[in-house]
Amino acid sequence: MDSDSILHLDYPDSADNRITTFSWLQYDKVAIPRILDIFKQYDIKQTFFVPAWCIEQYPETVELIQEAGHEIAHHGYLHEHPNSLTKEEERYWLQRSIDVIKNFTGRRPVGYRAPSYKFSKHTADLLAEEGILYDSSLMGDDVPYVLNTKKGKVLELPTDVSMDDWSHNTHNVELGRVNTIKSPDQAMEIYLSHFDAMWEYGGLWVSVWHPFVTGRLPRAMTIPKMIEYMQEKGDVWFATLEEITAHVQKCIDDGTYKP
Repeated sequence: MDSDSILHLDYPDSADNRITTFSWLQYDKVAIPRILDIFKQYDIKQTFFVPAWCIEQYPETVELIQEAGHEIAHHGYLHEHPNSLTKEEERYWLQRSIDVIKNFTGRRPVGYRAPSYKFSKHTADLLAEEGILYDSSLMGDDVPYVLNTKKGKVLELPTDVSMDDWSHNTHNVELGRVNTIKSPDQAMEIYLSHFDAMWEYGGLWVSVWHPFVTGRLPRAMTIPKMIEYMQEKGDVWFATLEEITAHVQKCIDDGTYKP
């Protein structure tokens, strides 16, 4: 749930005069209740990565996510890019965002995704230092793997850019995202091609969907189709990334999985 954090990040002095882009990003307020209703229909819990600034600006919307029992995870403060910051700057925004999430949810976040996947050479160490258990920014495998840092271990739950709806469904000149828009069915075909491969080989399927993108009505209508397709194949576990992390760590501890 990035909302207009990315607009303020890119245009700190003129965001308030870019009203059309602002309205596009504000669609989160419409999309999130819609997505939550779909997840409720199928009794599915998922992970929402939310910049802490969005929690401060839109607490009523984020409260809907928490009340529905979904995980709220770390996604920076203003969607800043960690790999453009010094280590101390990155630590400051990491810690500030942890405090915001803790104050809002009552507990420290256990998961992290770097805004725009801009994971820096310091990020893994800082995550371990702050007790973050998992990251989902990197793309180095089809299954969970371990980041060994100077401060401890962080479990990586990898994804892929083709699983991100920005790649298929966004076109905004002001934000520098100029893509050819795919139909909802074309995007769904790509997501499900990944799912079929992961299902066959026992992999991890992590989609990266933004409410103001995939929550648009014609795209949201494909979500139930995907869920039902997955359920019908069987032997599939829908879970939050926190739950997946706990499961993988248990398997590592009992020796049944050696990442």
